[in-house]
Amino acid sequence: MYKVFVNNTPIILSTKKEIEGYKTLLVKEVDFEKIIKKIEKGEAAGKLVKYHFYHKNEEKLMEHLYSKLPVVIAGGGKVYNKEHEVLFIKRNGKWDLPKGKAEKKEDIETTAIREVEEETGVQNLEITKFLYHTYHIFKRNGEYRLKVTYWFEMTTDYDKKLIPQEDEGITKVKWKNPEQTKKALQKSYANIQDLFSQKYKS
Repeated sequence: MYKVFVNNTPIILSTKKEIEGYKTLLVKEVDFEKIIKKIEKGEAAGKLVKYHFYHKNEEKLMEHLYSKLPVVIAGGGKVYNKEHEVLFIKRNGKWDLPKGKAEKKEDIETTAIREVEEETGVQNLEITKFLYHTYHIFKRNGEYRLKVTYWFEMTTDYDKKLIPQEDEGITKVKWKNPEQTKKALQKSYANIQDLFSQKYKS
């Protein structure tokens, strides 16, 4: 099962024929832009519009998804310091994790490390493991696009000044302990919340 977020509303993609409470559509027949607009209209009216895209074959499910919109590949990091605090950025009034678009011929691990360095000033980053992908829809130049972000857990011994990348709209960079992380996630995005265990969200 996969979640593709339109703002904070998830579209579920799965090989199940039905999911209770969701309107099921065959993924190959979906008019994605039409669905996105219905979800956005629902959000504006304070109503959650719930869709489930189905295909019996998981590989075909993702093939059809990738064919619906232009795809942007990005890499990001859930970074821990020696005190086991998590590195957060603040952009557009929301707490987020550092991430960004891959450059041509750049492997995704390099993308993730570079973007964390550029957005926060943190160095000496080491990837400890791949976490998973998140998917969300955004609009650029009047066109909807699908961003697929590869998230990695990272560690660092960096303890110097944090530098927000202001030209990317980042206003703050902070290390947050578990209690602070829990509060930050209340003012974050649903796809970022999914990168944390339930204890941070309850």
